[in-house]
Amino acid sequence: MRPGILIQHHSSPSRERELVRCDIAGVLSFLPRPHWPPEATAGDFLQITLRRWEEFADHPQRGLVDPAARRATRSFFENGGEQLHVFVACIEDEAALQGSGLAEGVLAPLFERLRGEEEISLLCAPMLSWLRCEVSRVGRVTWLGDSLADELLAHCRTMNNRFLVLDAPRGLHGDLLFRWFDEFRRREPETRAWGAVYYPWVMAGDELFAPSGALLGVYARMERERQPTGIAWPPANVSLRGVTHTEVEMDWSEIGNVAESGVNPLLVAPGRGVVVWGARTMSLDPAWTFINSRRIVSMVSEQLRRDNEWVIFEPNDTGLWKVVERDVMARLEQLWNAGLLSGARAMEEYSVECSGATNPLEVRDRGELRIEVRLKPVGTTEQILIDLRLGSPGT
Repeated sequence: MRPGILIQHHSSPSRERELVRCDIAGVLSFLPRPHWPPEATAGDFLQITLRRWEEFADHPQRGLVDPAARRATRSFFENGGEQLHVFVACIEDEAALQGSGLAEGVLAPLFERLRGEEEISLLCAPMLSWLRCEVSRVGRVTWLGDSLADELLAHCRTMNNRFLVLDAPRGLHGDLLFRWFDEFRRREPETRAWGAVYYPWVMAGDELFAPSGALLGVYARMERERQPTGIAWPPANVSLRGVTHTEVEMDWSEIGNVAESGVNPLLVAPGRGVVVWGARTMSLDPAWTFINSRRIVSMVSEQLRRDNEWVIFEPNDTGLWKVVERDVMARLEQLWNAGLLSGARAMEEYSVECSGATNPLEVRDRGELRIEVRLKPVGTTEQILIDLRLGSPGT
């Protein structure tokens, strides 16, 4: 073999990733001690992954799922959902779902598993709505599911591209509902954009059940029917399937009061059945009033994070900054073309900066790459800043 130079041609590896899915859901179920499988301990959990209702109906462990979650699973598929994860956590009793620190306590294994399932973008826990409410002498309404709901909302905020659908607590109506919700949404306001509450409960004939499973199906169906970016549409003005009527029928004045409070009403419309008549988060921040605005920004943030994971361990210099700016701008243009972002022209209402200004020496010394993205989700009037930080100490 004679010495010389060997030239080989090959294509560069593609960094292009598929769009983040926003239609995969999770339902949380809780199993009290009398029903635990042999050798189970508090905190143990079971995960069942489903693609259709029949898989659940035939599943050998379906009996471990609590009745509320079982009904939510059926409603999810009835309303067009396609992929669902059901989680069953072993608890001593209902009292185990009350109090703070559950995500670090008995439910720590469940939360750890949820953090590992990045594809789940929708979440509900219908059994929570069966926990009772208490009214104090001064009229303060306390729901025994408040603390776990707080932790689930904080979890959704941490995961970012995850949204919690809550049911109004069982038996809470009128002024008591408004008083509870007003206090609940103010408890931890920084997390409330990652969730929504629906009222009233719904019925199929004589069967009464919480609507959250059906709502997850509606969210998922709208995402799939308007692929690839169905989250641009608010999940409202849509009929629920598998439902005949609501527990409480409201006139238009009552519907207006519910909507004005920030709770999303379900109404009975002649010829249409039960219709979703609201698309509001629990947030008091006007930038995050609407569910689709929050979910668009969450999806874009998650998309950009996944797109740019390759930068970790790359030299953090001007060459990298230019490549990242170009790639992020290309992704934003794709999302703008798909109708997720505002602007009559490309780049009119979104921008990207990855430079020495966003990456001073102290940021680089921490092993981080910082990208600032400014955008305006379709249908909103405010520009949102996404401060994307990739890498961390010890990465």
